[in-house]
Amino acid sequence: MPDTAEEMTKSPPSPATVAFASFIGTTIEWFDYLVFGAATILILNPLFFPSADPLNSTLAGFGAIAVAFIARPLGGLFFGHYGDRIGRKRMLVLSVLLMGFGTFAVGLLPTYGQIGMWAPILLVILRFFQGFAVGGEWGGAVLMSLEHAPPHRRAFYASFPQAGVPAGVVLSTGAVAIITQVFSEEDLLAWAWRLPFLASILLVAVGLWVRLRVTESPEFLALQALQELPKVPAADVVKSHKHALVSGMLASAAPNAMFYLASTFFLSYATKTLGVSRGTVLVALIVAAALEVVTLPLFTVLADRWTTRRFLVVASLLVAAGAVPVFLLLNTATVAGVFAAYFLALPLLHAVSYGVVAGFIADLFPAEVRYTGASMAYQLGGLVTSAPVPIIASMLLASTGSSTSIAFYVIAACAVGAVTVAFAPRMQTALIPEKTTAVSEGAQS
Repeated sequence: MPDTAEEMTKSPPSPATVAFASFIGTTIEWFDYLVFGAATILILNPLFFPSADPLNSTLAGFGAIAVAFIARPLGGLFFGHYGDRIGRKRMLVLSVLLMGFGTFAVGLLPTYGQIGMWAPILLVILRFFQGFAVGGEWGGAVLMSLEHAPPHRRAFYASFPQAGVPAGVVLSTGAVAIITQVFSEEDLLAWAWRLPFLASILLVAVGLWVRLRVTESPEFLALQALQELPKVPAADVVKSHKHALVSGMLASAAPNAMFYLASTFFLSYATKTLGVSRGTVLVALIVAAALEVVTLPLFTVLADRWTTRRFLVVASLLVAAGAVPVFLLLNTATVAGVFAAYFLALPLLHAVSYGVVAGFIADLFPAEVRYTGASMAYQLGGLVTSAPVPIIASMLLASTGSSTSIAFYVIAACAVGAVTVAFAPRMQTALIPEKTTAVSEGAQS
């Protein structure tokens, strides 16, 4: 890996190049992460969590998915510490390797019928590896885009790693959809379920190639040259940026609630409760996620003009307003209704609120602790606002028999997010331009 001196002598790539590289890398990481969720709900439950009660089996599968949310803050803490100490780029390369190992190994696992309880235990351990890796992925990818961006376009360029999430949905759901359509149920349960996990090794190779070609963040290089790197970034975050940490944790409550309903819970609810065909739900999810890849960064253009704080408050309220209509459309159990529900949920409601979250959370922290602070805030926030979503939704549906209670749960989450953002601390600016310029000129002379 090139050292700091070599990185500083290179001509920095354009913000668009870095943003695109972050998008590609994040797409690959989220494919690995999300293919687990789609496969668990649609295929893996009977192979790893057999139960006479379908609800118990479903909850066990959701529990395995949720394990990653416990690992994500730990990954964010680890990668954030070293990302603030030795560089953003190196941690992004390591995160790709760890994610690739965890995903590929899932494809090699024996099932419950072959080794009993060890099968779900090993599956959960590998899911932990995935969560640990993606916990460090988000902060590094966002910061590489943000810290290469011009001051007036930070929200826009920081949104490209966010767009990698719906792109990962397209690839992961598409992979699962293909194997469920191409192979018989017998072949699917016997061996074909392994294919998306094993094929991920090819994507990991692409991710490594892309990330090794991008130069280190100029803001980090400036801090390193000025010897202004913190010894224990997490301690500085907890000591000096507690308000920012809590604000960042809850800022994404609205988009997280909507996303994990659409990408996880709806797959089970629409097929098992409403009787919609699996193919219809998967195609609707894929098309809606593909549209979101385009709409998500477009919304952030407005955020850069209006300020991320104001935009995110309004976006959270829009998600709240759309919670009931999403379920009304889905509950029609028609092809048109399912597609309309997904189009409202992802390329509109989730896109408008999720894209701006990256720039908002990252700019709550100064550059010297930004990787740690942003990662801790986002991943702890995921543990609180994302992991419980499919579990709470399943329990609300079982206890009330109505999806209305789930919609009100989303509305409550949106209210928490909007209030938190409104009273968040002032945004940090980029590293002092004079310092960055001076360091860059000194390196090139």
